[in-house]
Amino acid sequence: VQLQASGGGLVQAGGSLRLSCVASTRTFSLYTMAWFRQAPGKEREFVASIGWSGGSRDYKDSVEGRFTISRDDAKNTVYLQMNSLKPEDTAVYYCAAKRYGGSRRAADYIYWGQGTLVTVSS
Repeated sequence: VQLQASGGGLVQAGGSLRLSCVASTRTFSLYTMAWFRQAPGKEREFVASIGWSGGSRDYKDSVEGRFTISRDDAKNTVYLQMNSLKPEDTAVYYCAAKRYGGSRRAADYIYWGQGTLVTVSS
């Protein structure tokens, strides 16, 4: 499975961005999809996940209420709508995929996209 993330960019604090990740698989609906991020000098961290066929969603506490993860299985695409962005959201954002249940552990995800940079200016 190949994942292609896009949608990053430079935005002012308080602004919005929508990230997209397209997967090259015919069984996309069977995968739990997630977004992780990695800021300079920091470890990669979980941001949000969505279960197969749009099941359960999970969010990092600091993004809950500001970010929304969704998926369109007909387009093999997962989205991350990011609102009320803060400078501390600045990072490279990665999409990831795994079979079966959700997880917040990066090591549990098998497939990874190349990352897209989000920069939030103050």
